[in-house]
Amino acid sequence: MRVLGIDPGLGRCGWAVVERGPHGTTALGYDTVTTRGAAVAPRLAHLAARLREVVARYQPDAFAIERLFVNANVRTAMTVGQASGVALLIAAEQGLPVASYTPSQVKRAVTGTGSAPKAQIGYMVRALLKLHAVPTPADTADALAVALCHLHHVTSLGAGEAAGAGRGNGAAGHGEHAAAEPDAGRANGAARTGRGIAAATEADWLARAAPTSPWRGP
Repeated sequence: MRVLGIDPGLGRCGWAVVERGPHGTTALGYDTVTTRGAAVAPRLAHLAARLREVVARYQPDAFAIERLFVNANVRTAMTVGQASGVALLIAAEQGLPVASYTPSQVKRAVTGTGSAPKAQIGYMVRALLKLHAVPTPADTADALAVALCHLHHVTSLGAGEAAGAGRGNGAAGHGEHAAAEPDAGRANGAARTGRGIAAATEADWLARAAPTSPWRGP
């Protein structure tokens, strides 16, 4: 599965394409679209054009976006909402299935805690995807985290459905559960790439994430 993750924003909109395959989970491309100026309409048009280019280049199977949450700054909330609308429009144009996640859901999926700081998200994204450096700016790292969150959600959902089918057919022994487990195992195994991080700070965060992080092994 190939997922386009979006961290919406008008001034800075992070995007990331992450693919889960038989050999692991890989970041295919990621960046942050930056717009400036007093007029909002041209900035939204620029954002739309860039996101269309990303979709055309990477051909994602699914679209995941961080859900707008209540913000005390009305202006910030408004611009994030505008950028979210543009991103959702692009997904609808391409017929992509859309999933949205709250910031705490994204943090929990990647770090094991819904209150993780920005720096921890960046380090975990780097570790999980075996990147050479922490993605910057933070909008890019957040978009990668959103994509990882969706892959985790899909994997967990598939494993749960397989487990339910296995229980329902336990007496018959048709093997549906057994057939579904290897794919989930490969996905979880591919995601457990945070081991052996040299930096003390990263190792400490990885240790604190276990065993609550969905991406951590025993």
